[in-house]
Amino acid sequence: MDTALTRSQFVRWRAAIFAIFLASGLSIATWASRVPDIAAALGIDKAQIGLLLLGMGVSSIIGISTGPLVMARTGARLGMLIAMLMFGTGVLLIGLGTDLLGSIPVVMAGLILFGFGNGAVDVMMNVEATAIEQHMGRTILPVFHAFFSFGTVIGAGIGVLAARGGLDVAAHAGIISAVIVAASVVCFFQVPVREVALDPTDEIRPTFRQRMHTALEAWREPRTYALGIVMLGMSFAEGGANDWIALGVVEGHHQPSGMGALALAVFSVGMSVVRLFGGPLVDRFGRVTVLRVLSGTAAAGILLFILGPNLPLVLVGAALWGIGASLGFPLGMSAAADDPTKAAARVSAAATIGYVAFLGGPPVLGVISEHIGLLNTLFILVALVVMSGLFSSAAKPLREGAPVTTK
Repeated sequence: MDTALTRSQFVRWRAAIFAIFLASGLSIATWASRVPDIAAALGIDKAQIGLLLLGMGVSSIIGISTGPLVMARTGARLGMLIAMLMFGTGVLLIGLGTDLLGSIPVVMAGLILFGFGNGAVDVMMNVEATAIEQHMGRTILPVFHAFFSFGTVIGAGIGVLAARGGLDVAAHAGIISAVIVAASVVCFFQVPVREVALDPTDEIRPTFRQRMHTALEAWREPRTYALGIVMLGMSFAEGGANDWIALGVVEGHHQPSGMGALALAVFSVGMSVVRLFGGPLVDRFGRVTVLRVLSGTAAAGILLFILGPNLPLVLVGAALWGIGASLGFPLGMSAAADDPTKAAARVSAAATIGYVAFLGGPPVLGVISEHIGLLNTLFILVALVVMSGLFSSAAKPLREGAPVTTK
């Protein structure tokens, strides 16, 4: 933390970053929980949904890749405001395109804005969250990601109510969009200017070239890619659940759309609980041990979700899936931030790899599912989370005094 910040300023900063994580999760669950209704309203099949997701995934990857560049130009504080306004507008366009206009191109335009904004803000909010973790000296990043999951739980719960109550997607999306835009403005004024987050200050104004070098230097380090493999498998599992778990219940297990949204909520609750209370377990047993146990849990949960003969077992599988996928991404971020002097660049690089899988993977799953079926496609996720567990030793702390120890 900047030593010039008071305790009150620090608390407001931390609360603002919690809120940004929550808003991002809320936006994603709003889309994910209404995918069956959007598909029905537009008269499209899984392959066409996959193409929409591909457009969103490509824009998300562009947002992720340019996130460090945006930070180099504007700093994290202003960059997060711009990105949140973008994905809030995207949510609104998705709703308008679905019901009022019945236009696939408008929905695609909304998904592009939605994807780019979420991709860019995810890099920047993780930079801010790891700075807060380093200041506090203990594992807290999973709690920030729990707030993302809280957002998905809230979004999925609202989606269940909206679907069962017959609320059209346009009205649903309009309400959520207004909440996100309001939150973005409030949070902007609570986040401090920090030079380490590439925010230009009056006292320290490095050149744009210097800030670009700082933002990109981590891409030359092999550990960045090793951590990326750990995060890739878990991010694929989380992203695949957010976009396909509802449709998997509806089409794969022949349940009504409300049950699909319920499965997403169960997944999100499982993920949220572990993210909220898992920090002390990480401090006690170490990142590596926790990651290995959770990768096995995720694999078991996905298998039960695919093979479960009835809805209760499918929901148990969704819960285990969420529990197992809960800490891969935040612990990867913590590992990237072990050296606070290089945290911003390393977190940006690691987040880029993780979010490429989180947002770019589901469209690929959609295309594959047209050939082998959605539930069969999910076996790919089993292999990826097992791979994540095998590479978990990359998360070993780099220095003495890191928030966790490796067992």
